[in-house]
Amino acid sequence: MLVEDNAFVRDTLSNLLRSFEIRKLVTCENGVQAIDFLKAAGGPNNPGGVDLIISDLIMSPANGLLLLRWVRAAKESPNRFMPFIMMSGAADNDYVNAARDMGVSEFLAKPFSVDSVYKRLMELIDYPRQFVTTHNYHGPDRRRRREPAPNGVERREATEDDITIVYSGEKKKAKKDSGVWYFRLPNRLKEKVGGMGMKGGGALPQDLLEQAEAELDRSSANFTDWALEYLSQLSNLCTEALLAPGARGEHFHKINLLAHELRGQGGTFGYPLISVFGKMLYECTMEGCKETDAAVEVVKAHIDAMRAVLREKIMGDGGAIGRELLQGLQVAVKEKTGQVLKLEEDEPGW
Repeated sequence: MLVEDNAFVRDTLSNLLRSFEIRKLVTCENGVQAIDFLKAAGGPNNPGGVDLIISDLIMSPANGLLLLRWVRAAKESPNRFMPFIMMSGAADNDYVNAARDMGVSEFLAKPFSVDSVYKRLMELIDYPRQFVTTHNYHGPDRRRRREPAPNGVERREATEDDITIVYSGEKKKAKKDSGVWYFRLPNRLKEKVGGMGMKGGGALPQDLLEQAEAELDRSSANFTDWALEYLSQLSNLCTEALLAPGARGEHFHKINLLAHELRGQGGTFGYPLISVFGKMLYECTMEGCKETDAAVEVVKAHIDAMRAVLREKIMGDGGAIGRELLQGLQVAVKEKTGQVLKLEEDEPGW
């Protein structure tokens, strides 16, 4: 199941997944649609059911975190052990930690690539983590590897001798409830992909990976039109905001959501500068930001920079032209607000 509210990205990722020869793919526009489908599909062994969920994080009316919480905790959930990949352009620590604490299996940061999607899928298939259930957590073991504790100091109070270990999806009644349950379940995904008794790690044939790359390249050809439409929406919001000096909260909220989309998609389609500028705009329009005329002008400066990237077809990091655009945008922001926007060292393209 793929859950993504952006139609362009949903179609792009659907085509990419089908190029991996995923035969059956259910797509939903938001968490509500996904939950309705899962309720109707029945249990995990139902042929109409779902083996794996890939979901965007920021959606309306129900976002990826609410969907994940429902899958892990709701009585109606067809499979509380469902492998779940969360994806988002806002792959910041707060979001990653929230998804981890709700029981996510993997986190896929946008902009994504064929390689990053492939690696997340293979991680779930080849190396599924045991599930842990305690009084306040149900999800994959958050410790990926069994390594000695740092400095030899073990923080865990319980050993495996104190923990109830089961090998099926149903919680069994134990003679003594330890408060901690380990579920070491059969690897159904691997059985389905590779057949019963498959040993060792799997891999997609190289021609399928190349086919997926070609599919992503085809989608990239349509990215400019999609991005220009978003920039047009941003420009209209700026015009509306200037006409409503006392009521700009909703305008800036919508600007922030559009910036999030641009941040998450640019690098996927060969325009990492769009992701860089989208992230800068996202961060300076977050909740609590100033809603002055100067702040609106800052949004306009970001729009102009992104339009220049698309107009000049500046792919990759843009070299000298890209640095000049970035410096110009930083100067514009500083002139309007006195704020200095700096890139992190690991920003794409820089």
